[in-house]
Amino acid sequence: MTKALPLMFQGTNSDVGKSVVVTAFCRIFAQDGHKTVPFKSQNMALNSYITVDGKEIGRAQGVQAEAAGIQATTDMNPILLKPNRDNQSQIVVHGKPYKNMEAGAYRREFFQTGLELIQESLSVLSDNYQRIVIEGAGSPAEINLNDREMVNMRVARMAGAPVILIGDIEKGGVFASLVGTLQLMEPEDRDRVIGVIINKFRGDIRLLESGLTWFEEYTGKPVLGVIPYLENLNIDAEDSVILNQYTSVRNTEKELDIAVIQYPKISNFTDVDPFFVEPDCHVRFITRADQLHNPDLVILPGSKNTIEDLLFLRNSGIAQKMAELQKKNKTVIFGICGGYQMLGEKIDDPFAIESLHQEIEGLRLLPIQTSITNDKTTVLSNGSLNLYGKSFNVTGYEIHMGETQATRESRGLIETLGRLDGCKTPDEKIIGTYFHGIFHNDDFRKELLNQIRKTKGLEPIHQRVSFNQLREEAFDRLADHVRGHVKLDDIEQKMKEFQKRGITQ
Repeated sequence: MTKALPLMFQGTNSDVGKSVVVTAFCRIFAQDGHKTVPFKSQNMALNSYITVDGKEIGRAQGVQAEAAGIQATTDMNPILLKPNRDNQSQIVVHGKPYKNMEAGAYRREFFQTGLELIQESLSVLSDNYQRIVIEGAGSPAEINLNDREMVNMRVARMAGAPVILIGDIEKGGVFASLVGTLQLMEPEDRDRVIGVIINKFRGDIRLLESGLTWFEEYTGKPVLGVIPYLENLNIDAEDSVILNQYTSVRNTEKELDIAVIQYPKISNFTDVDPFFVEPDCHVRFITRADQLHNPDLVILPGSKNTIEDLLFLRNSGIAQKMAELQKKNKTVIFGICGGYQMLGEKIDDPFAIESLHQEIEGLRLLPIQTSITNDKTTVLSNGSLNLYGKSFNVTGYEIHMGETQATRESRGLIETLGRLDGCKTPDEKIIGTYFHGIFHNDDFRKELLNQIRKTKGLEPIHQRVSFNQLREEAFDRLADHVRGHVKLDDIEQKMKEFQKRGITQ
């Protein structure tokens, strides 16, 4: 495969920053005039992205496509794994559910099918783009998995791609991780590595220089960059491991306290990202009842297993605390997708899609009920949201397996394509919708926050940030940052030399 010029980034382990570095290179190559596309053969994520034709892919590839200035398609991520129970995932193929499979069965039964899907997608992208920026997963040195892996060196061989290995210095032992990963590779795979990047560096680079020299002499691989840690990057995260960095403790210097319920199968948690850049908001992620206290806004985000996460709310005592907040009538409770379903009176799962519980009582805060269905809705949506006596044009996306109906007369939230989405109580304190991305709508978010401020006796803030503008600025900021700390000319040269060598499968 020689039409497009490929480059692959792999990591010494998960969460080394592969997705962010790929995003940066998508922007860099696009800025330099190359028609660029991201690719990840197989992704595992509960934070997904909806393409313009209503298909579901990993959120990182959607964001990377935005950075490259193109529309996302399923060829950029043909296989998506969405864990829904212990040792089981929903397999999404080209944006649509394929089946639920346990890990062992997936490795045994799906391997050849997966390879064919990956090869087909690579061929499509190679025919239509000039650069393919490929992201691996985990580590290429997982000895117990390498015989049937479909996301690291096997993909590099299929694409004819050179590999840059990324190590995260923040985790400690970065040289050991890089050297160990290289030594555990097969010789032909090690030859494919054109160099390494050390990511998330903090401190004085001069203290690292002797280690860089030693590494290059010991391994024969060049250090192609040392990228300093970049603070406050307003680009969507994909892996819920990032939630570990957030606190559950109230920041009293901020006027508005926002508590997000972090249940075990939380999904699409990036719905709350816009609140992080609001100057008066502090966002907390809550896993225990004693952490909730008295927030101004409680958000129940999406869930990959609504019933199991609803049981978590009950067993943890969070559900009881929320009921107490509702009676005080001072806190706004907002549910999105699975969180919206939980706010209703009951959830039915007649086909045991999510759980062995065929019926479970909801939080009974909204007059709705939901039935989990085999059919999955994945669509980009828009409509007119009516709240606080005003109407807002809003956009979002829907990803859900379930149909929700009102149990009695209720107030819909969003008029969209001849139907009503969502529900709200008469006092507009309890609100639910299937629209992911609802808080990314600047005018609505501003009104919601100002209504909360009004309840607290605070003056409104009339000028708030444009989150979408911040995202575009963040792509450029990231690209400039990475461009300034990697040897881009060397990388370009090594990519071209590698392609001339003609290393393929």
